[in-house]
Amino acid sequence: MRTVINRIVVEVLRLVLMVCRLPVLRSPRVYALLGTAWAQPLLEHWGRRRAVDVHRVAARRCPAYGAFLRAQGAPVSRGIAGFGSVPITTKSNYVLEHSIESRCLGGKIPARGVVIDESSGSSGEPNNWVRGRAEREAVRRLLRHGLALTYRGESLFLLNCFALGPWATGMNLSMSLADSVILKSIGPDRAKLESTLRRFGPGYRYAVAGYPPFIKDWMDSTGLDLSGYEMHLIVGGEGISEGLRDRFLRVFRSVRSSYGASDLEINIAAETPLSIRVRRLCAERPGLCAALFGTETPPMVFQYNPLDYLVERSPAGELVITLLRRGNVAPKVRYNIMDLGGSVTHRAMVRALGAHGVDVASLPSPSLAFPFLFVCGRSDLSVAFYGAKIRTSDLDAVLNNDPVLREVFHSYQMSVERDERLDPVLRVMLERSRGSAAETPGGLSERLYEAIAAVNQDFREVTRMFGPERIVVEVFAFGEGPFAARDIRVKQRYIGGED
Repeated sequence: MRTVINRIVVEVLRLVLMVCRLPVLRSPRVYALLGTAWAQPLLEHWGRRRAVDVHRVAARRCPAYGAFLRAQGAPVSRGIAGFGSVPITTKSNYVLEHSIESRCLGGKIPARGVVIDESSGSSGEPNNWVRGRAEREAVRRLLRHGLALTYRGESLFLLNCFALGPWATGMNLSMSLADSVILKSIGPDRAKLESTLRRFGPGYRYAVAGYPPFIKDWMDSTGLDLSGYEMHLIVGGEGISEGLRDRFLRVFRSVRSSYGASDLEINIAAETPLSIRVRRLCAERPGLCAALFGTETPPMVFQYNPLDYLVERSPAGELVITLLRRGNVAPKVRYNIMDLGGSVTHRAMVRALGAHGVDVASLPSPSLAFPFLFVCGRSDLSVAFYGAKIRTSDLDAVLNNDPVLREVFHSYQMSVERDERLDPVLRVMLERSRGSAAETPGGLSERLYEAIAAVNQDFREVTRMFGPERIVVEVFAFGEGPFAARDIRVKQRYIGGED
């Protein structure tokens, strides 16, 4: 009997989805309908079915993925029950092991309708990501729906301050929303942002999109009287604290963050009034945060559509994501993005909040009942700084490529922290070599600033937003300070506490 009911439910959902594919109904209202509580079990089940479908198509048509499965000795999964045993792909075991073409359906890049994004690789060699017409259209639709549901009413004047060029977020944002808003693609240029707002004045409703540190720098330096402007903020590239959100709210009417990755897609998940409320409750109540997410430090909390993304968690607590569209040129199946985090269904979240004394009736409403995705930080030995990922391999290259630094220093740690003005600083702690008599070189901040820019393309791009003063260097004698607790039996710790 249960099997019959499940089949009926699946068939109903299939018909709903067929209707939703009609161009006339591809609207924010339909998207909101899919976000109702009753639809979630159906979406979750259908999302898993789509994951199996994408996996099987990739195994048959994508040379790299077929070779990956054979190398892992893994059969092609034939159903939902076996999908959890499908091998997890990563940048190291899949992306770097196979050519760009072999990771595409049919073993080649389509001749038309393709956009290629770029991100800095761990060795400084850029990684390239292929996006076809169908997936760009899907992302465009999701961005437009999200914008319409978030900023209801009159049109928006979108000022895109994300980095432009081959980087994913800035260009995709402009391409996706050019037909939906008044758009000016500015890039991370404070002077241009200032002059645009001055030129067009307070008669528009603005949405400013950019990296959190850039926006804060502009806020702190602007000479404009912004009291007459209606401005909303969209940030991405790195997390923000609730203290920084409060700082932004002095100028902006609302502050929303989006989660994505160049490896996968932009805007996989987005903050909503409900997810922000959950995070603020966690900031006020560490016990609640620990119960919900296993940490007393509030993670970033977003919501996502389970019909577009299957979010799982690796045994090490990392996010494993499958893109659920058969039309993607370069499929991603069970891809470990190396972010620590996980997902929680809406119903499980509401139950947990109620069990810990939260008045569920006071939560923001109406709200989408999509599941939550939470992100606690990176697990791949990197830190996020002004939207660029700085890896331990970058610091390795800097220290080992410079004969002076190589002679003087033995090891390092790095972290991203906030100063008293809530500005981000990259803190680099250097450990002198045992017994080295060489003098500590001067100008270390400037030296590291230039050297990291030389080996990390993304860092080089964002240096337009800050100078060497944002790198704080501390030098310790061998085996002292943060290096005092070294245990030769334990892997060296290179990443300190992050903001």
